[in-house]
Amino acid sequence: MSNAGPMADSLERQWPSTSADDELRLQWEFLSFLRTTVVNKIAGLDTGQAAATPLPTSPFMSLAGVVKHLTAVERFWMSIVGGGSDLPPLWEAQDVNADWQLHESDTPSGIVAAYRAEWSRSEQALAHKTADDRATRSVSGKEYTVRWLLSHVIQETARHVGHMDLLREMADGARGE
Repeated sequence: MSNAGPMADSLERQWPSTSADDELRLQWEFLSFLRTTVVNKIAGLDTGQAAATPLPTSPFMSLAGVVKHLTAVERFWMSIVGGGSDLPPLWEAQDVNADWQLHESDTPSGIVAAYRAEWSRSEQALAHKTADDRATRSVSGKEYTVRWLLSHVIQETARHVGHMDLLREMADGARGE
């Protein structure tokens, strides 16, 4: 990753409804809130800042790497498992860090564009399913409900937003949700 390249723009966040009466809609609203937070954590950084890996014990963890990882998570759990898509997964069984690794051509705006494109795929894959519906595919013999898939992607995204809080502060001192 070179230092040249377009930066990602921030997005307007909207808190989920506090009077929600539809479980599935509430889960999608929380995921949307967290996705927007992910984008805002990398917004405005140049490619070098977004690619920095300041944690010695986590040599692949950068802001850009987290976004790439979350793109892979959404593709696998929502589109492939949930919706049965034939898209290739974005990680490799033989390299557990493959989805975190950056390439020379990766830029913050490109990585964010790929992440946002995955949102649309995820939403389309599960568009006509209820929380109780089963995912289209099983994983290692286990079946999952749509409720479980959304909860898993929400917790995965939220956990990594916490990592991004620290990485962003280390990158340029910016703090906040």
